[in-house]
Amino acid sequence: MTVAQSSPDKIRLDEPQYYFSRELSWLEFNFRVLHEAVDQRTPLLERLKFMAIFSTNLDEFFMVRVAGIKQQIEAGVTKLTPDGRYPQQHLQDISERLRPMVEIQHSHFEQELRPLMAKNGIYLLNYDDLKPSQTDYLDEYFEEQIFPVLTPLAVDPGHPFPYISNLSLNLAVVIKEPDTDKEHFARVKVPKVLPRFVVLPPSLHSPKNTQSNVWTGVPLEQVIAHNLTALFPGMKVQDCYTFRITRNADLDVEEDEADDLMLAIEQELRKRRLGGSAVRIEIQQSMPESLRSNLIQQLELTDADIYEIEGPINLGDLMTFMGLPLPQFKDEPWTPVVPKYLQNISDPDSSSDEDEDEDDFFAIVQRSDRIFHHPYQSFASTVQRFITYAAHDPDVLAIKMTLYRTSGDSPIVQSLISAAENGKQVAVLVELKARFDEENNINWARKLEKSGVHVVYGLLGLKTHTKTALVVRRESDRMRRYVHIGTGNYNPKTARLYTDLGLLSCRDDLGADLTDLFNYLTGYSQQTSFRKLLIAPVTLRQRMLELIHQETEHCRSGGKGKIVAKMNALVDAPIIAALYEASQAGVEIDLIIRGICCLRPGLKGISDQIRVISVIGRFLEHSRIFYFYNNGDEQMFIGSADWMPRNLNRRIEAVVPIEDPKIFEQLRAMLDLMLNDNRQAWDLHSDGKYVQRHPAEGEEDRSTHNLLMQQALESAGMA
Repeated sequence: MTVAQSSPDKIRLDEPQYYFSRELSWLEFNFRVLHEAVDQRTPLLERLKFMAIFSTNLDEFFMVRVAGIKQQIEAGVTKLTPDGRYPQQHLQDISERLRPMVEIQHSHFEQELRPLMAKNGIYLLNYDDLKPSQTDYLDEYFEEQIFPVLTPLAVDPGHPFPYISNLSLNLAVVIKEPDTDKEHFARVKVPKVLPRFVVLPPSLHSPKNTQSNVWTGVPLEQVIAHNLTALFPGMKVQDCYTFRITRNADLDVEEDEADDLMLAIEQELRKRRLGGSAVRIEIQQSMPESLRSNLIQQLELTDADIYEIEGPINLGDLMTFMGLPLPQFKDEPWTPVVPKYLQNISDPDSSSDEDEDEDDFFAIVQRSDRIFHHPYQSFASTVQRFITYAAHDPDVLAIKMTLYRTSGDSPIVQSLISAAENGKQVAVLVELKARFDEENNINWARKLEKSGVHVVYGLLGLKTHTKTALVVRRESDRMRRYVHIGTGNYNPKTARLYTDLGLLSCRDDLGADLTDLFNYLTGYSQQTSFRKLLIAPVTLRQRMLELIHQETEHCRSGGKGKIVAKMNALVDAPIIAALYEASQAGVEIDLIIRGICCLRPGLKGISDQIRVISVIGRFLEHSRIFYFYNNGDEQMFIGSADWMPRNLNRRIEAVVPIEDPKIFEQLRAMLDLMLNDNRQAWDLHSDGKYVQRHPAEGEEDRSTHNLLMQQALESAGMA
């Protein structure tokens, strides 16, 4: 092992050159998402899906991150970020890096994917390329289905410039009076209540009556654009161009001034529906200078906020095509497996003559801790089933849970309602401030309260991000507590798309810790220590730093140091500085960071021993795992927290140690598999560039997600 000669005290580890920009690192992550759409190895409809994800990711980036930087500029903030940028410089660098990405996205769609779609029978046509029979159909469709919904808005001294809502697609229309040639401007909103693509009937498919044709359609805005004369009778439609606005959509809730947090958030949600100040405008590339100047003036934007688009604006709507019945152009379908030890468990409200140990969910947990890995293992048959069992088991007295995000038709919430109706004590912490899920969570909170569930909304100034559940059960010899501590939300829909881990246990120390945590969340407890759990913002940061320093000291004492950490993002400067110090001491560090990574690996004398990879594929990597060699007395943790300031300082998080040897080895093997991935892994270089790995000639494809699916089938006895 090579150890850097430089002493840590001779180098300022907080200097800007040792840190990547948080925002620019996120853009690199989104570019890796876009690469999946460009990669010819990705099935066609999956490529369209990744195109859509790239777009919707960018929407949120502008609504939150870019909007936040603009607010800093307006407030005169001059504070440098850890990477040494002022807000204005950050905004400029984002623009310079992002514009080529957007150009790649749209040119690739127009020049590669759209022709490839047509080659395979999916015809997304332009109105100008249609045959008379097709335009006749669309003209009739417009009159019957579209025209009644449209509202043209004139702009003149008697009609002020209309408020244009967030993420709305619009037509900027230039019309003339036929007698005077006087020009007027009008705006027509493309209604979101109608499908983005107007589908032609099979009899009008293009080419006509071929077996290969499965879908033919036209963008809705083009159908509207070619029928504008119906909206402006007696006027001459001169020009028409599409544009789209993005506005600040982050909520601004003063919690300490809100008597009713739910009411305060509802008021902010009403504002979000319209949006705050504009932060981006996407325009049709051919829009003339005079029209674009008028738009940015009215919207109080600048030329730097304009993104010129080739082809359709808002490719997020390409997600529509995933609904086509074309399995040959999608990833092979995956059905999460049921673990072998749960395959013979009956429903919680049914009777069985089988042996109790083989029929009782709780008895299985009593025998040993259980780890669930979604979406490889079924969320419905594991976590969801655990809560359902608890809701119907007559010996269960209480259920306590945290809900950060869940689906609109969540079976878990229904089980909690059933539990309350069955007379059990049920307490649920619903995080109302979960970004873009606030309205959904408010609706669930009201339903839970009406059913008799004790609902609380978290602590002042903190988001409750932890993924925990506690079940208290009366058993013959004692009161036993069962716990679930996970890395992902209690959301059955995202559990099929996100990779997450969850530990199910009835260990006394974990049960006692979760009891203390829920008292901390629901009451006035000022708990400052826990037996096993690492809790943010109380103990997590300090303990993580101690674990990193522990490896540093082992190396300095002549021993071996090793850290493997998997998470969504690494941003926290003190954690990064501690990792640099560990690297300088000779600690081997492997980081699996899906998204943002502000640490610069491979710097001589700073981070020689640090390697960073990102795994991007059909599932969204979301699990957090932390491994420390500890001079042979190895330690492993999983939990809800990334190494970001918000997770360590401003959120309630829970990280749990893994003490079962079998689970420990299972997680170690999973980390090794990812580190050896040669298909989905990207290596981060010291210059900030990511390079995707490819199997060498003749080398077996070691795709993380494919291998884990195969392992799941084998473990369930299905392969």
